[in-house]
Amino acid sequence: MRSWTRLAGWWRPVWNVAVITVGRYLPVLELKNAVYRRALGMRIGRGASLGFMVMVDIFLPHLITIGENSLIGYNTTILCHEFLVGEYRVGPVVIGKNVMIGANCTILPGVTVGDGAVVAAHSLVNRDVPPGAFVGGVPARPLRRKD
Repeated sequence: MRSWTRLAGWWRPVWNVAVITVGRYLPVLELKNAVYRRALGMRIGRGASLGFMVMVDIFLPHLITIGENSLIGYNTTILCHEFLVGEYRVGPVVIGKNVMIGANCTILPGVTVGDGAVVAAHSLVNRDVPPGAFVGGVPARPLRRKD
């Protein structure tokens, strides 16, 4: 973690923290999406909803893509970096169209959540979720297929 400035520089994370802190409390979804698109470089589709207190990656938010009509539940964390002892990992997070992610989930770097998938509340998504799947748990695993 001591080498975080190599990951994103010094000032960019400071700017991102300020923008994300304001965005987490914005009640108007379209305004929140516009701020995240413009100030952070996130790709957010039309009709997407980021719930209250959703926390996006402070170093690499521009690596997050959220598809149209997707819903990200309250207090979910979306990470594009992961610090480990002696190394760190970086990877884009792609959330497809018409996805529902429940409250208090954590999505780790490099994960793709397929179109129409559902992630149960309080899940840890550490690998790709196929389109139409219903997953949950820590770590997230298939619970059933969506009909």
